[in-house]
Amino acid sequence: MFGRNRYEYDLAVIGLGPAGMAVSIMASQMGLRVCAIEANKVGGECMNVGCIPSKALLRMAKVRKTVARLDKYALAPLEPPRVLEPFGQVQQSLGYISQNKTMAMFDKVDMILQEGKARFIDRHTLDVGDRRGTPRRIFICVGTRPALPSFEGLDAKRVLTNENIFQLERIPESMTVLGGGAIATEMAQAFARLGSRVTMVMRGSGVMWREDADATALLTHSLEADGIEIRPNRTIRRIEHRDNGTTAVQADEDAPLEAEKLLVATGRRMDLGALELENAGVAYTDAGIKVNRHLRTTAGNIYAPGDCNGYAQFSHAAMHQGMLALINAMTPHPFKRNYQRYVVPWTVFTDPAFSWVGPRESELKKRGVKYEPITVRYEDYGAAIAEGVDSGFVRILTSPTGRIYSAGIIGEGSPEAINEWALAIQQRLRMHHIMFLQHSFPSMAFLSKRAAETWMTQRMQNPRLRGLARWMYRL
Repeated sequence: MFGRNRYEYDLAVIGLGPAGMAVSIMASQMGLRVCAIEANKVGGECMNVGCIPSKALLRMAKVRKTVARLDKYALAPLEPPRVLEPFGQVQQSLGYISQNKTMAMFDKVDMILQEGKARFIDRHTLDVGDRRGTPRRIFICVGTRPALPSFEGLDAKRVLTNENIFQLERIPESMTVLGGGAIATEMAQAFARLGSRVTMVMRGSGVMWREDADATALLTHSLEADGIEIRPNRTIRRIEHRDNGTTAVQADEDAPLEAEKLLVATGRRMDLGALELENAGVAYTDAGIKVNRHLRTTAGNIYAPGDCNGYAQFSHAAMHQGMLALINAMTPHPFKRNYQRYVVPWTVFTDPAFSWVGPRESELKKRGVKYEPITVRYEDYGAAIAEGVDSGFVRILTSPTGRIYSAGIIGEGSPEAINEWALAIQQRLRMHHIMFLQHSFPSMAFLSKRAAETWMTQRMQNPRLRGLARWMYRL
C-alpha cells in the first residue's frame, strides 16, 4: 500500500523526467504530500540518455576541433588532440549530478524507485509492484522511446539509439546515422569531430529540411566541413548485420553502405502501454494522451504534462507544463492557465547552433499572414569577426508595424539569445521595444538589437516618415 488511508498522498507522479520532477519538487515545496514513481532512473531521458549527455559529448567534440584548428597556427606543433574515454567522462558527470544535485531536491518526496511500472486499476487507484494506493490526484509524466523503422533485417539489439549510444566504450571508426533531425544531426557532428567517419542517410531532402532554408544550408555546409557525407532523399530497403560486426544499409539509390556502427534517430514513439489507461478512462491515441487546455485528461483527477501528450516534445516544455499542470490542479477556473499560449523556443546544439521560436515561415504563408523578414549577419559584426565566429545570422519575421511573429538565430550564442525573442513574442512586445533595450556589447546577442535597428531603418525609407522626421528636427 502507498499508505493506510485513501488520501495519504495529495498527489502521485508517474515518471521522474523533466515534467515529473517539476511537479514533484514544486508540490513538495508547497507542503503537499507527494509520492513519485519512477521505473528506471530519476531524470528521465533528458538527464540520462538525452539532453545532458549529448551536450557533454558535443562540448568535447568542439574542444577537440578547436585544438586541431589552433595547431595550424602554432609556432611549434601541438600535441595531437585526443579524447580519452569520453563516455566514461560523461557517465562520471551524470553520476555526480544525480547523487549530489538531483536527488537532494527530493528530500520532501516519498519515492518508489525501480520497483516496476505503475498501472491504473481505476481512475483513482495505482499499482506499482506489490504496492497499491489512491492519491487525490495523479500526474502522468512518462516520456517517449526511440521509434525504430520497420526495415527488413533491422535488429533492435544491434543498433544504436539515444538510449544506448552513451554506453559505448570507444569512438567507432565509422558510423552511419539514419535520420536528419536534431538527434541525428547533433550526434553525427559530435562523432565526426571525435574521429568517426560519418555518413548521414535520410528520407527527407536534407538535414532539418522543414526549417529555414538558409539556416539548414549553413548547417549542412558546417557538417560537410567536418567530413560528414550527407545522403538525402534515400529509400532504404534493408539493413544487414554482418558477421564481422559491421552493419550495412541498403538504399535503392546506392550500393550497400557499411559501417562499424549504425545510429537510428528516426523519431520518437509513445510509451504508454504499461499504464493501462483504459482502466482509468484516460483517452489517448498513438500521438499521445488527450488533454484539455489546462493539461487535464478525460479523467478529471488525472493530468498529463510533458512528452506524453505529444504537444511539444522538449525537456523545457515538459518542465513548463509540469509547473502549469500543478498550478491548474489547485486553482479555480478563472485562474487556470492555457499551456498552448506559451511559446516554445528550441535549439539544435550543433556548431553553429540553430535556434527558433514561433511559427515557420511556411506556416505564416499558409495562414496568409503579411510579414517581412529582417536579417542581420554575423559576418557584418566586428566582434564575431574578431572572435572567429562570423558564420550565422539573426532572422526575425515581423509585421510592418513591428509585431514579432518568429525569430531564428543560427550562430554563436543562439541558445541563449533566442530566449529574449521568446519573451518578446509571449509578452507581445514589438521591434521598437528590442531596439530601445540596451544590450551588453560586444555580446553576440547584440545582433538582436541590430535586427531591431535594421527594421526601424527600413521604416524610415518611407517618404512620409522621412519628411516628418525632418520637420520635427527643425522644431
